[in-house]
Amino acid sequence: MGDVRIALRISNPDDPAKAVEVPDALVDTGAAWTSVPRALVAELGLRQVGTIRVRTAAGPQELAQSYAQFELVDKTLVTNISVSDTLTTVLIGVTTRDSLGLMVDPVKGQLIETDLLLL
Repeated sequence: MGDVRIALRISNPDDPAKAVEVPDALVDTGAAWTSVPRALVAELGLRQVGTIRVRTAAGPQELAQSYAQFELVDKTLVTNISVSDTLTTVLIGVTTRDSLGLMVDPVKGQLIETDLLLL
């Protein structure tokens, strides 16, 4: 299986008129949080609500934390995000994917619906 890329819409939950269509967000099955490039965060007017320590391929980092509304695969969710100074595209993490009741179909290379587990 190669990369799984999806189209989605990101908006500012505090100002829904500020929205952007992203044609090629990367679904990362190894990332816990969703990360959004700083330029896109600024365009949407998302405010920083804190910081989060993360481990990346480049080593440990402390990133700005915000939140955004995501619309993908006919589902909508407001979720925490980290703000990236190095990414050039949106990276969808496991927390966002799972919260939407989605999983990666490795055969088709796409997101499909699955049961949300509350065990």
